[in-house]
Amino acid sequence: MIPDTLLSRFPLFAFLSKADQQSLVQDILEIPYKKGEYIFREGDPADWFHIVKEGTVKCVKSSPDGRDVTLKFLTAGDLFCCEAATLEGSCHPGCAKVLEPATIVKIPKKRYWEILRRNPDMALEVIQYLGERLREAQETAKAMVFHKAERRLAAVLATLAEKTGIPESEGIRLATKVTRRDLADMSGLTVETATRLMSRFKAQHLVTGTAKRLLIRNLNALKAIAYSPVTADSHSPSSVSSACRPR
Repeated sequence: MIPDTLLSRFPLFAFLSKADQQSLVQDILEIPYKKGEYIFREGDPADWFHIVKEGTVKCVKSSPDGRDVTLKFLTAGDLFCCEAATLEGSCHPGCAKVLEPATIVKIPKKRYWEILRRNPDMALEVIQYLGERLREAQETAKAMVFHKAERRLAAVLATLAEKTGIPESEGIRLATKVTRRDLADMSGLTVETATRLMSRFKAQHLVTGTAKRLLIRNLNALKAIAYSPVTADSHSPSSVSSACRPR
């Protein structure tokens, strides 16, 4: 049985009454997936909301040449399924692939709509939620256009560290295997540029390790690169190196 408290953690469900949450829980499915399985593929009907209960999921989009492009990683507690597609009744614009054994909670869109129709005021909450998601997408698009490659990659690494990181004596280990291709896709860079920047970050003692065990050694320094206001010399090799060495 899925606890109704799980729903209250997510904006699209938190404003439901206790009775409606308990009613919706009766139609929720909890499904285990094996490593490498797809939860849904690009073009499938978007009939469900999904929540990662356990494990790690990668959202990917197929490129024109048939290659999977990594969009983001999802871990326990994340709500996903392209909410806009689910709400408007279109198909999935991408795929969701399981990276390790995972348990996914599936919530039927049809039942959610039935409850929403009985509570029209809640539509305003949905609009606000989707507006926030749109703002986040716009900020991401702006970063891809205006921010330097170094900033974009640092932001991706900092986000992964906060989202999937496991504290260790020497830093924060990413719990998910992240390849150079993944980092390049999420940063909007070529693999060659991502590889060059990762070599620089290693030389500056910000990260260490390989895709199987990537360790963030100085998260604060990565955040400083990613989010601090840009100045004429703030990203020069000498200033970054001296500012980012562990103390």
